[in-house]
Amino acid sequence: MPNQFNNITVYCGSADDLQPVYHLAARQLGCLLAQKNIQLIYGGGKTGLMGVLADSVLANGGKVIGVVPENLNQSQLIHSGLTSIELTPDIQTRQRRMIEMADASIAMPGGFGTLYELLESLTWAQIGMHHKPIGVLNTNGYFDPLTVLFEHAMNEGFIYPEHRDLLAVADTPEALLAALAAYTPPVTLSRWVDRS
Repeated sequence: MPNQFNNITVYCGSADDLQPVYHLAARQLGCLLAQKNIQLIYGGGKTGLMGVLADSVLANGGKVIGVVPENLNQSQLIHSGLTSIELTPDIQTRQRRMIEMADASIAMPGGFGTLYELLESLTWAQIGMHHKPIGVLNTNGYFDPLTVLFEHAMNEGFIYPEHRDLLAVADTPEALLAALAAYTPPVTLSRWVDRS
């Protein structure tokens, strides 16, 4: 049976002056989440892809929860029209809450913060802290270098093949949601911890 999603966490960039192709992908993903009645959980921002994504969900009748560390709760950064906002004491607690609250997580193109969030979610899955689907929306081939690095890490023995299988990669929101819905945790995942 396919995975069912009520809430999806999306990590994405907050930078301004991005290529239009990235804005388009954020609008498409936001529209799709709203159409499927999937609540968006994200970092609460109003700039960059964060703002475009949240605006798209809201404009299409969806719900958006922003999870915001207290030091970033500033009017120039945080969206004022969200369904709700949850404040956390720090960014580490924010990350934990966004993983806990969601049925799956998606990374769109972004910078250090997005990569940190994606890699932490993958690390937690690797050591069994959660078994939720994780994917990247590979708009404009943005994540190609990262997936090459993951293949290199696997070929060099730093991660197992089942760790590479933790991450779904797709070019469109529709294909990515389908991949996340079809995800099954690797059965041999625990051998990283028990060394069997």
